[in-house]
Amino acid sequence: MQWRSLAALAALLSAHDAAYAQQMMRFSCSKLTIERLDPLVSPGMEQSPHMHQVGGGNSFRATMAPGEFDPVKESTCTSCTFAEDFSNYWTANLFFKARNGTLKRVPQLVNMGLKADGGLTVYYIPPYDGKTNVTAFKPGFRMLVGDPMLRSAEGQQRQLCHRCFSTINQVPFGGAPCTGEDTAALPPKMCTGGIRTTITFPTCWDGVNVDSPNHKTHVAYPESGTFESTGPCPASHPVRLPQLMYEIIWDTREFNNVDLWPEDGSQPFVYSMGDGSGYGQHGDYLFGWKGDALQRALNARCSNDRCSELKSQSSEDAMRCTLNQTVPEKYDGCEYPFPVLIDV
Repeated sequence: MQWRSLAALAALLSAHDAAYAQQMMRFSCSKLTIERLDPLVSPGMEQSPHMHQVGGGNSFRATMAPGEFDPVKESTCTSCTFAEDFSNYWTANLFFKARNGTLKRVPQLVNMGLKADGGLTVYYIPPYDGKTNVTAFKPGFRMLVGDPMLRSAEGQQRQLCHRCFSTINQVPFGGAPCTGEDTAALPPKMCTGGIRTTITFPTCWDGVNVDSPNHKTHVAYPESGTFESTGPCPASHPVRLPQLMYEIIWDTREFNNVDLWPEDGSQPFVYSMGDGSGYGQHGDYLFGWKGDALQRALNARCSNDRCSELKSQSSEDAMRCTLNQTVPEKYDGCEYPFPVLIDV
């Protein structure tokens, strides 16, 4: 099944570009673990300030220093359906906060056309013109997009948004990500088909550093235009990268009860860093593809979750790749897990 927003993207592109709209890698990375680890922001800390859901290679741990740690060598399996992808992808978890202050983790829906156990849908997107090349990420590369402490739209990076679906089959779809009625904030109303989070990363690299102190300044956005319009990268960051994007669909249906929501009608969902606004949503990435596999796939402009350049594994095998928590901590049920959430 094709990604439903491809038709919407095609409508935004020229007739020439529309022919290339499906040339993007789109695949699932099931839940590897849910725990409080963050080797980018809190390296070495075996309980970071807030909880994450993680997908990818099973070598994920508190310390993964660039140049010293190789996810390909250290991993024995991956929760992604491309078997040569031992990268790690992680985001905050979403919780429902009831009137009495108790919290319950929001389960997830599998994205259309895929099979997974929670986790994320991952996209690697080449330029839409069908001819411009991109450079795959290098060993040791990592980056962060978004700010977990943000509580307003001011200062938010591009293309981080939420979509409120009215049906679980995503009809009506609503167009390309972060367009139409999509909101940077968490939706203010009940979403009968769940909430989709979209997290999109910058696409220009300085060509030298695989990381930076804030995990952001070694990458940038196009100097003018957008990645979708093949806008040029700035001179300071001249290397064009693929567009990396995550989608997570939160199954909010069990909470669509007015008797559970706050009496004032405000939305009741909160991210695991204590963010009830949604502006603090963020995503972390740590590259871990085997050899030149990603570059070959990008050059071939592989589509969706099948690629002749890559080795694949079944969704069942991907779902079997899991990782025990470093420090055991309950995250399901209905209680107030104070260590999991901060500043609520």
